[in-house]
Amino acid sequence: MAPPGGSIVSLSVGSGPSDGKGEKRKRPTAPGDDESSFLVRVSDTLPPLDEVQAFLSSPGCGAISTFAGITRDNFAGKTVTRLSYEGYTPMAVKEMKNMCREAKAKYPTVDKLVAAHILGDCPVGQASVIVGCSSPHRREAIRCTEYLIDELKGRVPIWKKEVYEGDEESVWKENVEWHEGKRRRVMVKEKEKG
Repeated sequence: MAPPGGSIVSLSVGSGPSDGKGEKRKRPTAPGDDESSFLVRVSDTLPPLDEVQAFLSSPGCGAISTFAGITRDNFAGKTVTRLSYEGYTPMAVKEMKNMCREAKAKYPTVDKLVAAHILGDCPVGQASVIVGCSSPHRREAIRCTEYLIDELKGRVPIWKKEVYEGDEESVWKENVEWHEGKRRRVMVKEKEKG
């Protein structure tokens, strides 16, 4: 269970297989278009976290990184009772698969990827989105997971309505990755002072 207002982030790290002589075995690389290395789902339920972990597990990978976005109970002093999501499923699935292909190209050691989002109501304390990947090493897994959630929120056609307690009106929310209908960069790496 996530802390109030928080998200769950998990990372599993292992030593990975060796050839018996202390050398790491190289994992076979799948082509970027091989969708068997993707678990993509847009539906009224998310896959359970143990199913996600089992899918991502791979003998050549020592790291699994996942992110789960959880509905928090507040926003700007208002009490949130639930989030409600709507989307165009065929286009969302297509875009999530494209996003996974691009992630594999950007992070070449990543083996398997997960991108799943619910449609419908998501009560406080429940997850609405899970992304993750497996990789031989943690840094690439963590970076790829961050890339997946940022890309999903910035470009997949799923829309969120925040529902408040009492008489306060519900509000359709624009993701922070968008501004006035245009995609924008969320984080910019600062240049090191030298």
